[in-house]
Amino acid sequence: MQRRHFVQATAALSAAGLALPAALAQQQRAICYNCPPEWADWGGMLRLINQRINVSVPPDNKNSGQAMAALTAERANPVADVVYLGGQFGPQARESGLVAPFMPQRFKDVPGSLKDKDGFWFTIHSGTLGLFVNTAALRGRPVPRTWKDLLNPQYRGMVGYLNPASAAVGQVGVVAVNLALGGNYHNFDPAIAFFKALQANQPVVPTQTAYARVLSGEIPILLDYDFNAYRGQYSDKAPVQFVIPGEGTQALPYIMALVAKGPNPESGRRILDFVLSDEGQRHWANAYLRPVFPQAMSAEVRARFLPDAEYKRSTPLDVFRLAAATKLIAERYQKEVG
Repeated sequence: MQRRHFVQATAALSAAGLALPAALAQQQRAICYNCPPEWADWGGMLRLINQRINVSVPPDNKNSGQAMAALTAERANPVADVVYLGGQFGPQARESGLVAPFMPQRFKDVPGSLKDKDGFWFTIHSGTLGLFVNTAALRGRPVPRTWKDLLNPQYRGMVGYLNPASAAVGQVGVVAVNLALGGNYHNFDPAIAFFKALQANQPVVPTQTAYARVLSGEIPILLDYDFNAYRGQYSDKAPVQFVIPGEGTQALPYIMALVAKGPNPESGRRILDFVLSDEGQRHWANAYLRPVFPQAMSAEVRARFLPDAEYKRSTPLDVFRLAAATKLIAERYQKEVG
């Protein structure tokens, strides 16, 4: 029910001296930017939010950069109530005045490196970047095991990655390759050289999550997170697997925040409380993300991940250093790779 109709119904019943039906009285809504149903099982989380705290949240297919652009454009009259972003966008969102401070009930339990100390954003889960591979779609070719394998002409037209100019996962891909090949947060020459060389293999560069395109075989190899690959393997029973490249990779925290001056702040706060609750954290774990509270992951789910020895090639990404480098990454990618 739209807010205008809700107000009209409330006024009519009050004028008639009648009590509001419980469902109508409790009905609430909220808008979450960058909550795509096919990413990180946001579809399941939005249904759970509706069932558990009676807040209706429509799906939203923006990526992190698009969500930031929308928040900036709507600053004077915000549409969203909460936002979900790659960790590097948290500091930017605070600096730009796009988010408001709010400390959920379990905020104090979130590690200091995974939150803004004043409550402007906090981590809800994280994922490790690697290769999400549809083995059937390789048509007999070997599964790539390193970043440099992707430059082999046998994978021509088979490799995809999200656009680093706007998508958080695209930027993490640049950083992961860069650090693995000898670069740092100031020198991105190794990554730029890699992605320029990769153009010879005619990569696919979408702006939105491409999960379904990997499962269908349209994109046989995607630079993506472990949680999407495990979901494809175990939930959708697709012929896919996850590979942590031999040179190493990065793990990125994903954060949420309350939008400054959003239209439904109370609903927004309740959502942020829920995603850190025991049930909310179990949902992320069951979707193969690493919840910010590790105890939420069951032994059964943990056993489906690659062995810890493989994950030793993954290191936590420094969101503050990445936040400072995102503009440089986007500019260099657009100018030198395009």
